[in-house]
Formats: sequence, structure tokens, C-alpha cells
Amino acid sequence: MTTLYVTHPRCAEHDLPFHPEHAGRIRAVWNRIEESGVLERVQAVQAEPVSEAQILAVHDADYLKALQSSAQQGQTLHLDSDTYINPQSYEISRLSAGGVVLAADRVLTGAADNAFVVTRPPGHHAVRQRGMGFCLLGNVAIGAQAMIDTHRLERVLIVDYDVHHGNGTEAIFYDRPDVMFISTHQYPLYPMTGAVRDIGIGKGEGCTLNLPMPKHCGDQRYIEVFERVIIPAARRYRPQLILVSAGYDAHWADPLAQMRLTLNGFAELGLRLKALADELCSGKIVFVMEGGYYVEALAYGMVNVGHILLGEATVDPLGEPDDSIPEPSLTALIEQVQRIHKL
Repeated sequence: MTTLYVTHPRCAEHDLPFHPEHAGRIRAVWNRIEESGVLERVQAVQAEPVSEAQILAVHDADYLKALQSSAQQGQTLHLDSDTYINPQSYEISRLSAGGVVLAADRVLTGAADNAFVVTRPPGHHAVRQRGMGFCLLGNVAIGAQAMIDTHRLERVLIVDYDVHHGNGTEAIFYDRPDVMFISTHQYPLYPMTGAVRDIGIGKGEGCTLNLPMPKHCGDQRYIEVFERVIIPAARRYRPQLILVSAGYDAHWADPLAQMRLTLNGFAELGLRLKALADELCSGKIVFVMEGGYYVEALAYGMVNVGHILLGEATVDPLGEPDDSIPEPSLTALIEQVQRIHKL
């Protein structure tokens, strides 16, 4: 079995000190992966830049020109209050998205059994006409579209367990049946999207599934929504490829959210997704790094992805939160989603 690990050293060049989405995030992941020994058991390759044509299959031409123009200004600029771009950022964002394309292509051609991608900037907030929420290009969306175009796929499943709703990924495929987008996210929280009744339109109706969860949900509640909603929905959809937007900002120690997942809890989600891929699409699954702003949780989370894909035991050196805040009930939410999606 071959597990592909895709990254690129230039991903640290997109940086703004004291910003939550800084280069120290990926350096922490690199260090933990190397220390863990995972690097010795995977096939490590460098990301390649996504083509302009692959970008334009997902993003507007005017936005692409704006990114290119911003990178030529010779200074760090802000696309909005949250999202920055420096002279290297456009090329780095091409590598970040290109890593997903490379990984998914190698999994689909059989060159690798599964893969995980450690690149940045993240991508799931980037909409067709602009970047936002720390994201410049829609990495997973570009990867999904490229695989549909190249391999003539009819059903790609994207599961997004970042604590923030992947509004960009959702919007890009909202009216299409060839991509199913499933998101677990804290609500209310940035970007204030991802309502239960947002289920897609036209031919895409029913192919968007949102689970807006209240704060303080932890391992038990996440596993519950996977078992009662996500797994049944995935089995019905029968994907040919699973892409995972793997954010670790739902960890209990993350400074930007108020969820309660542990690393063990994240590992349980990853194990279920790998089992789904094994059951439904011959193991064809790619995990892609998104958010996570307590760098130790992010780093160990991505190490655990490597362990899961290799069939190894996972680790949780960070343990449980010190307090004992009870998890809220999700019975009403789960039953509502089951009714809407006829699960």
C-alpha cells in the first residue's frame, strides 16, 4: 500500500507575522511529521503549481487577474480584513491548489492508494469571484473539478470538518449533482453560512448537506453526526472519490472557536472516512489541510491522518480539556437533517 504525502517548502513564504494563518502553522506540521517517523513510510512528493486553466474552471478570470496584479505590487496587501497576499502568495496558492490536483490524480490512476496534502494558504472559503477567510484559491474545489474534467468522474464527495463552514466550496458546486458537499461547522461563527436548509438548487438539490452545530460539541456529538447522518448520506451517494477538508480548529484548545474535539475524536472521524472510502470507492481518499490555529493540535492532527492512511495507531498527547462543559444535545438537529435529506 502506498500513501502519498504532498507538500512544498515554499508554502512558508506566504506569511504575515501575528496573523492567525501564519507560516508557523505548516512548519509545525512538517516538524511533527518528521519526528513521528511517518515520513519514512509514505511517498513524499512536492506539490506542482495548478495551471491557469484549472484555476479558471473554478474562479472568475477577473479574480485571477486581481491575484496576479496584487502579487506584483511588491508589498503585503489585504483582500479584506482577514485575508492577505504578499508578492509570493499567488505562486504559493498555485502550489497549494496544485498539491490537491496532484494527490487526487495519483490516487485515481492507482499510483497511490490514498494521500494527504499539507499545503497553505487554505482554500475552502474562497468563492468564485474572490478570496476570503484566509483563503486565496479554492484548493479542494479546484482538485475536485480537475478530477471531474480529467477522469470523467460523476460523483465526488467532499467532507469538510473544519470548524468554519466551507462557504466557497459549497457555492462553487451548489447547483451540481457531480459533487456532494457535506460540512460540520460551529454555528454561529464566521462566515455565518451553512444553514440546515441550504441543500443545493436545481440539479444539485440534495447534494449539499450542512450540519450547523452549537458551540461545545465534542467527540461524542461529532461521532453521532457521522454515524447518523454523514455515513448514510455518503453510502447513498456512492462517490468515486472522497476529498476531505481537514481543519483542526474544532479542537478544544483552538483560539478561534469553541468546539471540544480532542485529537482522539478527530482520529475517529478520519478512521470512519477511510473506512467509507474503502467501502465505497476502493480506498480513494485525499485529506487536505485547511484551518487549525493552535499549531500543536494542527500538527498532531495531520500526523494522525498519516497514521490512519498507513493503518497505524494514532496519538493524542494533548488529552482532554481541563473543564467539564457538557456537550449539547444534537437530537433535534440530526432529526431535522434526516427529514430534509430523507435519510
